[in-house]
Amino acid sequence: MKIDACVAQHMGDRKEQQDRVALLSHPKGGGVALAVVADGMGGHTGGALAAQQVLHTATSNLENFSLSGDSGQALLESTIGEAHTLIKASRFINEKDPHSTVVMLLLQPGKVSWAHCGDSRMYWFRGERLQFRTTDHSYVESLVAAGRMTPEQALVHPYHNVLTSTLGSGEPPTIEHGETGDMQSGDAFVLCSDGLWGYFSDAEIGAIVATYSARRACDVLLHRARTRANGEGDNASLVIIKLLGEPEKPKREKKKRIIPAAWVQGT
Repeated sequence: MKIDACVAQHMGDRKEQQDRVALLSHPKGGGVALAVVADGMGGHTGGALAAQQVLHTATSNLENFSLSGDSGQALLESTIGEAHTLIKASRFINEKDPHSTVVMLLLQPGKVSWAHCGDSRMYWFRGERLQFRTTDHSYVESLVAAGRMTPEQALVHPYHNVLTSTLGSGEPPTIEHGETGDMQSGDAFVLCSDGLWGYFSDAEIGAIVATYSARRACDVLLHRARTRANGEGDNASLVIIKLLGEPEKPKREKKKRIIPAAWVQGT
């Protein structure tokens, strides 16, 4: 399928952009691309360093990904694990305490794989309808899962930004991944940091993405997030990938048949 895609971000009201976001194509093509959103932890020094390490590791591993034999889920899981180890090691080199969340999505012919750690999210919409959303590794999300809090209450809870797993922490990262081959024209995938999704319901994101092109949807989402942040917005980053129908094959022009003049005269 053809895709309509856009990558966008805004620094918000922070002094530094600690998010990193990219849509990377495989160097050998083949219909393989990797979307990455990494949110450097704003409360820790070196957040930008950690997010950059995630992006660097993802880029390097994608270059070595075999289009024929390697597993997409294995690529994502190993990338998150390697980035975690390198971020931890950088503490001793840079005398900083870097952490990052991450969400990644790998497009392959006839298949999509994803993985995440922390509270950067991946949404899968079919039209406006939500098909799937990753579950945050956060304190409030655990309460929502236990039925002790609604998603709306979680957005405004004083501990909504307390995470239970990140890259660079003392414990091995919690890595959740998924995969689907059930894609259709009209499906859309949205990857974003909490500085974006924190201002929207799932339904509102789905409606905006279904209504506009990928680029326009990014503009609308960032503008509304900035307005609703009221001068206190975090870094916001997102990738939107919309699947379009199969391209029409060009029609072959029928070659004109030239009838010899002798045939015409003989009729």
